[in-house]
Amino acid sequence: MVQSYRSSNKTIYKEDACMSKTRKKIKKMVALISCVAMLIAVFPGCANQKTAAPDKNAPAQSDGTQNQTPAAPDKKVTLTLLIGNQTTLDGLKGVMEAIEKKYNIATEIELRPGGAEGDNVVKTRLATGDMADLCFYNSGSLFQVLNPEQNFVDLTNEPFMSNVLDFFKSTVSANEKVYGIPANTVMSGGWLYNKKVYAELGLSVPKTWDELLANCEKIKGAGKTAVIGSYKDDWTSQLILLADYFNVQAQVPNFAADYTANKAKFATTPAALRGFEKLYEINKKGYMNKDFLATTYDAALKMLAEGTGVHYPMLSTSVSNIEANFPDKVNDIGFFAQPGDSADKNGLTVWTPEGIYISKNSKNIEAAKKWAEFFVSQEGIAAYVSKQKPGGPFAIKGATLPDDVFPAVKDVIQYFDAGNTAPALEFLSPIKGPNLPQICVEVGSGLKAPSVAAQEYDRDVEKQAKQLGFPGW
Repeated sequence: MVQSYRSSNKTIYKEDACMSKTRKKIKKMVALISCVAMLIAVFPGCANQKTAAPDKNAPAQSDGTQNQTPAAPDKKVTLTLLIGNQTTLDGLKGVMEAIEKKYNIATEIELRPGGAEGDNVVKTRLATGDMADLCFYNSGSLFQVLNPEQNFVDLTNEPFMSNVLDFFKSTVSANEKVYGIPANTVMSGGWLYNKKVYAELGLSVPKTWDELLANCEKIKGAGKTAVIGSYKDDWTSQLILLADYFNVQAQVPNFAADYTANKAKFATTPAALRGFEKLYEINKKGYMNKDFLATTYDAALKMLAEGTGVHYPMLSTSVSNIEANFPDKVNDIGFFAQPGDSADKNGLTVWTPEGIYISKNSKNIEAAKKWAEFFVSQEGIAAYVSKQKPGGPFAIKGATLPDDVFPAVKDVIQYFDAGNTAPALEFLSPIKGPNLPQICVEVGSGLKAPSVAAQEYDRDVEKQAKQLGFPGW
């Protein structure tokens, strides 16, 4: 994929450059593991912090002042922002309105699909030079395949980047240059559940996979959908597999490094294969809604909010979508980490925030930098929180959580407070197979055995690693 963006008469140069980049990527990943580990240390106790008021000790802005910005220019500038159509926009719009008021910089939103279809839209627009001024997209391994050095503006030395926590910078960096700002909050992968139904059925939060299955059996017996599937939006099919990474790391601490170095496989590592087995088992036991292939993400959240479905394997930040559409139901929703096979090793898999990147082809780069500067300032955080409760901790220095966060977010914070968290695999390794959503749909539909799916995904990963030029593949 790297080569597809470059002219064909530079093959030797590209291979040398690629190997050099690879070595740097490996070094970067070592640094990433250390920095992401900081995430675990950064957030404990944040549930007890106060509201996101401007911090007198906040980092300075680009003009050397603290949260002070120039007067709005006379001429209005309009930036375009490409973003997934399932992203909650309330907080983002709050920041946009504040930016327009202060800088006379308006923001025009361009929506794209989610999942693989959305990935292709982003890659196509980058390849054709048609990217919006600002691109809202994943951090971590998926960011790496966008060829950031070619497509995005280097923000490494922008003064406002001192506001951003280092663990996040590591996930939006390539060859020691930083290209993105955090677009939202830290996310956690696990199980959203309807607390009201849990109380009605006398259920307790499960600490093991068997306990979760026992709860599902009781829910099924009560005539409700135990596990909501929403494979119409295929990206949602991955959550059971990806959220299981805390359990993988608990059993095989070196899995991420060995996987990156082509020394460990999903198919031959029982702890990693277990994620595919769990996905398959949920379907085979009849716990899912019958129309899971036609159900969308939005429809799934409706089922969860109304209690017709009781569990939804999902990112914790989805509670913001529930608040937007079912505000009177959001306090009925709780969250727990994906259980492993032992209650002694119960913990949470964590995602760093998505990023916002400035297109190199933008004709408004300076305005986009000013936009980004405000977004990561204390004023920006205050504008965000004024319109939307955060779904998790921010990756901005000095930003704290309000006291009235959602109950599901309070559930998440308990894992941070206890130190029982681990980064998702895609933030510990730069390699993620692009066909994982489709593979998970097949496993979660009961159409493909876990062992076969794991072998197929290993081949998908191998193909991606070779395209990116990683050594040992």
